[in-house]
Amino acid sequence: MFKYTYKTKGTCSSKIELELDGNIVRNVTFTGGCPGNLQAIPQLVEGMTVEEVVKRIKGIKCGVKNTSCGDQLAIACLEAYEKSKQA
Repeated sequence: MFKYTYKTKGTCSSKIELELDGNIVRNVTFTGGCPGNLQAIPQLVEGMTVEEVVKRIKGIKCGVKNTSCGDQLAIACLEAYEKSKQA
């Protein structure tokens, strides 16, 4: 299991922690942000591949912001996957 912490940019949440089992996303937690969304998102992506998470939520915006917690999670998954291949 590869554990990764990502500092978010441009969202109400400040941090995303996740684990990868190969390219499978596990145990996502957010720090800060809208409680309902940040409880739902981890449950929805649990067990998905990094590629599927990116396909489904990368590029989603929150209001007038250029990003969202979902978009930041997709970015975090991509970064984590790249770093896991170097570990």
